[in-house]
Amino acid sequence: MLKVGLQLYTVRDELERDFKGTLAKVAELGYQGVEFHNFYGHSPEEVRAILDEFGLEIVGTHVQYNSLLEDLDGVIAYHKAIGNKNLIVPYLSEEQRQWDSVFASLNDIGEKCAAQNMVLMYHNHDFEFTEQVEGQPALYAMYDTVTASHLQVELDSCWAHAAGYPPTEVIAKYVGRLPLVHWKDMRRSEGQVLTVEFGQGEVDLGAVATASDQAGAEWLVVEQDVCQNPPLQSIESSMNWIRKYAANGGLVHV
Repeated sequence: MLKVGLQLYTVRDELERDFKGTLAKVAELGYQGVEFHNFYGHSPEEVRAILDEFGLEIVGTHVQYNSLLEDLDGVIAYHKAIGNKNLIVPYLSEEQRQWDSVFASLNDIGEKCAAQNMVLMYHNHDFEFTEQVEGQPALYAMYDTVTASHLQVELDSCWAHAAGYPPTEVIAKYVGRLPLVHWKDMRRSEGQVLTVEFGQGEVDLGAVATASDQAGAEWLVVEQDVCQNPPLQSIESSMNWIRKYAANGGLVHV
């Protein structure tokens, strides 16, 4: 049964204003875990204490690629102190997308992480599907090139869908290599992708959950890159959808 977490980028402004209060609200709404992107100056001891107080698990952290290149030992030390094992590359700028170099660096970083019982993952957007490496999507080339023991998959199902790749098919490619899946809905408006509350878009969220379960994923991570309503209202609305889905036999524990 899949657990449901929240990528805290969704509530980034609230988190910056009131770190502890926002985490309390996330837990109150029923999210079992959180995925960080920023700690807003809080020490690892403070973060760990807050998570323990509200019974939240740490799913992972999005860590900028340059931080992993330049201060991997410091990053690992911080995350060991908060009890996190999953370090996730969240994005590559256009300047960073020198794919051969990226693949080599990820393999090296992932090897060093594994030696310290940490797990390196990569989180996609749409460009990893639209940009090609030797005739295939860069994302597929990445996972073909970097050994699985050095790089695991965090698939953003929404961005796969936006790029024209059915997320269930992408998930099925990485059975056993996909601990985390970003669970997101979207719709298109005037040629733009809008991330929306669950049930307000075009993604088959149930199919994504089923495929994730079949692939051996542990967490579905809810995220809205940009909310169309106040973020705390948005994540409550999505959780209401999730509770109804679970009550009707959905493969999630809430």
